[in-house]
Amino acid sequence: MSASRFLITGASGQLGRLVVDGLLKSLPPAQIGVLVRSEKVAAEFAAKGLHVHIGDYSNPETLGPAFAGVERALLISSSEIGQRTAQHRNAIEAARAAGVSLLAYTSLLHADTSPLGLAEEHRQTEAALKASGVPHALLRNGWYSENYTASIPAALAHGALLGSAGNGRIASAARADYAEAAVRVLTAEQPQAGRIYELAGDDAYTLAEFAAELSQQSGKAVAYRDLPQAEYEAALVAAGLPKPFAALLADSDAGAAKGALFDDSRALSQLIGRPTTPIATTISAALKA
Repeated sequence: MSASRFLITGASGQLGRLVVDGLLKSLPPAQIGVLVRSEKVAAEFAAKGLHVHIGDYSNPETLGPAFAGVERALLISSSEIGQRTAQHRNAIEAARAAGVSLLAYTSLLHADTSPLGLAEEHRQTEAALKASGVPHALLRNGWYSENYTASIPAALAHGALLGSAGNGRIASAARADYAEAAVRVLTAEQPQAGRIYELAGDDAYTLAEFAAELSQQSGKAVAYRDLPQAEYEAALVAAGLPKPFAALLADSDAGAAKGALFDDSRALSQLIGRPTTPIATTISAALKA
């Protein structure tokens, strides 16, 4: 099987699928490769005519064949907190060995200065990219609006949206907006190596404003209850979330209170050539789902 020009790692995830769909709008399937972990997902992508590779960031021997012959690749950050730096280094080394001309990496908004606990592995990955010599671009993604709309069912059930973000403003955008940005960078005619994109939504909101919009659209009163970080984490654990994930969410909310999820550069809308998706639109979609 001949190599693909483009490779999307983590293609079976929510962001990865959207990026693949975006590429398919302008590229023939034979030019697109995907790296996935399961045979079932592999079959799904193969049916679309894509080059499919089964592999895992933790198994370097599976990565080389995926990157071989690839010109441009998107390294979607791993979801395995605590293992990501080592996993990403494996992928970077595979890209280096293959001579990839551009490796775009989905990092975190203002990763170099962010107070979020999530930022550390992104900083380490960015350092590994720089040290590798692989031509790369950093897609420093802000918060996905879906991170908050996922809490809508519980908020409606209890009439309260819990958080620790205080009056911090959150410049989130829809996951599809970030996927479109990745497609633009991967397919750009102008050089992308060395570019750092701080990507966030055009408009920002507080969680109190989010709760007010949810109340207006749903017709049910939902109030925002701001909690100390430790109490919010405990509430998430009580709701059934694993403690490490609950701690991550609580830490991110606390970071939002310090401005960690805010950016007003509008780099995302400039990159995709349209306004980012308003939070009201994402709330509406979640209520209809």
